[in-house]
Amino acid sequence: MTRDLTCFYINGAWVEPVSEQRFPILNPASNQQIGTLALGNRTDVDRAVAAASKAFESYGRTSREERLQLMRRLLEETKKRFEELAQAISTEMGAPITMAREAQADSGVGHLEGFIAALEGQSGRDALPNGDILVREPIGVCGLITPWNWPINQIVLKVAAALAAGCTCVLKPSEHTPLSAQLYAEIIDAAGFPAGVFNLVHGEGPIVGAALSAHSDVHMMSFTGSTRAGVAVMKDAAETVKRVTLELGGKSPNIVFADCDLEERVPASALECFYNTGQSCDAPTRLLVERSCYDKVCALLKETTEGQRVGDPSEEGDHIGPLFDEIQFARVQAMIETGLEEGARLLAGGPGKPEGFEEGWFVKPTVFADVHNDMRIAREEIFGPVLVVIPFDSEEEAIAIANDTPYGLAAYLQTGDMDRAERVASRLRAGAVHINGGGFNYGSPFGGYKQSGIGREGGVLGLEDFQEVKTLHFG
Repeated sequence: MTRDLTCFYINGAWVEPVSEQRFPILNPASNQQIGTLALGNRTDVDRAVAAASKAFESYGRTSREERLQLMRRLLEETKKRFEELAQAISTEMGAPITMAREAQADSGVGHLEGFIAALEGQSGRDALPNGDILVREPIGVCGLITPWNWPINQIVLKVAAALAAGCTCVLKPSEHTPLSAQLYAEIIDAAGFPAGVFNLVHGEGPIVGAALSAHSDVHMMSFTGSTRAGVAVMKDAAETVKRVTLELGGKSPNIVFADCDLEERVPASALECFYNTGQSCDAPTRLLVERSCYDKVCALLKETTEGQRVGDPSEEGDHIGPLFDEIQFARVQAMIETGLEEGARLLAGGPGKPEGFEEGWFVKPTVFADVHNDMRIAREEIFGPVLVVIPFDSEEEAIAIANDTPYGLAAYLQTGDMDRAERVASRLRAGAVHINGGGFNYGSPFGGYKQSGIGREGGVLGLEDFQEVKTLHFG
């Protein structure tokens, strides 16, 4: 099927939008236009919500086994289009193709398998100790808003959860990454979901996103993006008192104790920060280092950062690609300049583009040392390959610095003492703690404390966010 970026997927068909507004799609590695996208308006949203509402009348009553059959077909179709998904993501947001396959597109398979397992293991009917019966039912029509930095990852975490729960939905993906979203709509269509169960409307957050959030026939909003935009979604949703789940920003601490394997864990920590060109909400961007090993860590960071290759995203390899657009490039450059103005010591990188990369939105991987946690570069989410290094003298001080942030999405911990690992992890105010390189596994919940969001995505808890709980009281 040929993808048409000027059509929306509504009620099982590709339809012309009501809106006549258009938006250029650019390749961030070359800044060349690769397509034109139609942007929707409130009327387009109304059409999609109406289709989802009608479809819910029957899809909301499907059995778990019926939904599992559809989910398994969705998994088959996703695997068939795997390479297309990877290529689309690499083209639209600049992820190097190796990483686009191994992580970005892979998430479309892994999260879906996690939801299938969650649905298979969930009982639709449980007896409570008091004799009452608890049942879980789909919440209804869901509005889903996803970002550009992990496009398929976030689409599947929301769409697959909604479909598995028996909900119907309207997806508004980022207008900057529509290629993978269009492909996923084709995949859902090929899997055989009934018309209206899944709908796709492209558009801008203040228009399409706001229309979804405020819509009286939408029962739940699930949003991933900036904290600022998440607040807007909550405000728009408040009038109709709908459920809102949010996965927002982060400024994740990474605590390095002197008793860890520094030669292994410090380079890995830097590369984790630079992964996806630093454009991950849970990236470990604050490296908290025990003072007794501070100089050695700084030397390792400098060596690692200077060895981090920047390259063409279409080429195979472990290099990093560009930032996704000019606005993000300008923001990251401004924050690097801010770090210099604040008096942080530049260990590696700095302002400007890497040599030989004048086209596109490439940046130098950058590390600042001697940072204080009250500096802007330590408090604000930069969303680029910029790492700040903060010294500490004691375990208590490390925990205090780590928690001194409005965010709480993830935390990282490097230590050779497993008792310390458990002790410190229990006091970190974050939704996930990665210990000595432990990575995220599909099927586990993802989400954060404080201004990093509300609710969890993935696996059983992600499925439950799309369900209502009803109790039956028998006489």
